Amino acid sequence: MTEARLRESRVAGTVRVVGSGLLGASVGLGLAARGVDVVVTDASRTAARLAVEYGAGRPPAPDDAPGLIVVAVPPDAIAEVVAAELEAFPEATVTDVASVKSAPLAELEASAADLSRYVGSHPLAGRERGGPISARADLFLGRPWVVCTRPGLARGRVSLIEQLALDLGAIPVEMDAVTHDESVALVSHTPQLVSTLMARRLGAAADAALGLAGGGVRDVTRVASSDPALWVQILAANASVVAPILRAYRDDLGDVIDALERIDESGSRRALAETLAGGNAGVARLPGKHGQDKRFASVVVLIDDTPGQLGRLFTELGELGINIEDMRMEHSPGAQIGIVELAVLPEALTRTVDDLAERGWRIAG
Repeated sequence: MTEARLRESRVAGTVRVVGSGLLGASVGLGLAARGVDVVVTDASRTAARLAVEYGAGRPPAPDDAPGLIVVAVPPDAIAEVVAAELEAFPEATVTDVASVKSAPLAELEASAADLSRYVGSHPLAGRERGGPISARADLFLGRPWVVCTRPGLARGRVSLIEQLALDLGAIPVEMDAVTHDESVALVSHTPQLVSTLMARRLGAAADAALGLAGGGVRDVTRVASSDPALWVQILAANASVVAPILRAYRDDLGDVIDALERIDESGSRRALAETLAGGNAGVARLPGKHGQDKRFASVVVLIDDTPGQLGRLFTELGELGINIEDMRMEHSPGAQIGIVELAVLPEALTRTVDDLAERGWRIAG
C-alpha cells in the first residue's frame, strides 16, 4: 500500500468525474490513490476506457450516488454539462475545472439549474499535452486551485471543493468569478498568445538558426504547443479581458520598436534599459520558486551528453540530502554537454558545490 493510500481522504463517498482528459483523469488518479471511489465518464467511450485502465476510476454504475461531481469538459460545454449533472444527481455538489468562470456562471444563471449546489473552480495546473495518457496523480501538487465564491453560496459547498483541492495537493484560493477571469487573463491567457506569436516566427526560420536555439526561445515558446481548439474556446470566453492586456502589450512593443529604429538618437538606449528593468521588476514579483526569488541560489552543473547522466545527478543529490527547489535544463542539438541549473537554499549553496565537485561533477562559474 502506497503512502498516499495511508493518508485518509478529506473527501468522503463517491466522486464522479465527467470528462477524462488531462485534468479529469488527473483528478481521478489523485483521488483513487487516496482510496476514494471515483467514477469516470466521458462522451468518448475510448477516452473513458483508457482513463479507467490507467487507474483514474471505474465505469459508472446504475446505483451511483456521488456526493461530489467534477466536470472537466471543454469550456464551451461546461454550462450544459453542469446543468445536466445537477439535474441527474439532486443531492450532489457540482464543480467544474474550466479556466474561465464568468461565462459559464452567466449561462447557468440564465437556466433553471439549481445553482445552490454549484461551485465553480479552477486548478492552475496543466501540461502541454492533453488526454488521459498525459494525466498524473501529482499534477496539482503545490499549485493554486481557485474556488469561486459568490453571495448566497453555502459555506459547506465551498469547503467541500477546498477539501478536494487539498486532497490533490493543491492550495485552495477563494476568489469571485470576475476577479478570477481578470487574473488568469494576465498570468495565463495572454502569455499563451505571446508564446504562440513568438513560436510562429520559427515556422519560416532557417535550419541553421533553429540549430542555435537555447533556453531562451524554448522557455518563451514552451506553451505554444498547446491544443489550438481548446485555446480558441478559452480565449473566446475571456476575450473582453484579454484584449486590453494585449493592447497594452502592443503599446510597449511599439515603444521598443521605435527605440530600436532610432537607436542612435538620444534617449533610445535609456528607453530600452527602462523596458528591460521593468521586466526584471515584474519577474521579481512572481511568488515562489519560479520567479527570481532571492531566497534561492543557483548552481550550474555541466553534464555529459550520455545516457543516465541526469538520473545519476539527481540520485547523488538525494544521497547528499540536498533539496532542489527548482531546475532548468538546456541542451543544444549536437552539443557534447548539457547544462542543468539547480536552485537551492542559500545556506546549502557551498555544500552543494563542494559535495558535487568532490563526486566529479563539473560546476560552472
